[in-house]
Amino acid sequence: MAEVIIDRVTKVYPGDVLAVAGVSLEIRDLELMVLVGPSGCGKSTTLRMVAGLEEITEGTISIGGRVVNDVPPKDRDIAMVFQNYALYPHMTVYNNMAFGLKLRRYPKAEIQKRVHDAAQILGIESLLERKPKALSGGQRQRVAVGRAIVRKPAVFLFDEPLSNLDAKLRVEMRAELNKLHRRLETTMIYVTHDQVEAMTLGDRIAVMKDGTLQQVAPPLEIYDRPANKFVAGFIGTPPMNFLEGTLAAENGGLYFDEGSGRVALPERFKALLESRIGRKATLGIRPELIAPRAVAGTPNMQESVLGVRVNVVEPLGDEMLVYLSTAHHDLIAKVDAHHEVAVGQEIEIALNMARSHVFDPETGANLTATPAAAAL
Repeated sequence: MAEVIIDRVTKVYPGDVLAVAGVSLEIRDLELMVLVGPSGCGKSTTLRMVAGLEEITEGTISIGGRVVNDVPPKDRDIAMVFQNYALYPHMTVYNNMAFGLKLRRYPKAEIQKRVHDAAQILGIESLLERKPKALSGGQRQRVAVGRAIVRKPAVFLFDEPLSNLDAKLRVEMRAELNKLHRRLETTMIYVTHDQVEAMTLGDRIAVMKDGTLQQVAPPLEIYDRPANKFVAGFIGTPPMNFLEGTLAAENGGLYFDEGSGRVALPERFKALLESRIGRKATLGIRPELIAPRAVAGTPNMQESVLGVRVNVVEPLGDEMLVYLSTAHHDLIAKVDAHHEVAVGQEIEIALNMARSHVFDPETGANLTATPAAAAL
């Protein structure tokens, strides 16, 4: 058991390429922390610095209360699962899993016990005599995880371990990793660019962009109270809709004018946005908060309506994505598949503004977030 503390860590590659910029993050004992962000955001570099596979330019990393900046990877009490599995092709599954223990001169009986215990946990007992080429992608991934389990490390590190699997298998393996975390009761740091993986796996999520942390919070808080426009747009499928417009006040109410129509903002936004009336702003609203007016049932619907044109309809089983446009903006709505909406229709949509957000168009900061939402 161990906590991992990343304190003002920076990584600069030759040529003054800044990969990680002063990241500070505390991964709690037994927590599953997910680092998520687009390619090149610094998440894998951060993980590799924790593992000791990359040197730290500035800052410190502690594992279990011990600063490990100058500690070799093999002595950090960590185990890493890589994206490409990194299995030895000439070895059986058993020997792949046992290899690290043999190097550390564990007794043969202890090695056998650990390998068979890990194989049982992962459901690969029948595969121990096979070689990697005889395994499916999912089976190879389980072997790679098993090789980490037998080490019984204080911290598990996962670097996009599911990215090479097909969609169905990724869903299955996500569930297996969730169960594995609960069963092993060990600290885990998991890197992914897939925000669905982040939302389903993490106790907390650390969203990164351009080598910096944007927000650290539990998944639902990240989703409901994003700290800025980047987090709001990155987390959620389909992504949040963003409309550029102006804040206006009339008859004691606060409104967002998007150019071809306006919608009423929640009462609680008044104190937060009063000083910005008449200024430009960005409205953010998720696709599931938009519905055809006739079926919306949204409170204050008369003041939260926009006229739109239906451009594309994508059926997805029990729901559908409807691509819409006003004179100034494109939007996506996620609605029940039984709504009668056809391409080319001119309809009115109701927006559930109670869960909307207003962002600063220059800095991207969420002007309507609570202080807790913006805290790292």
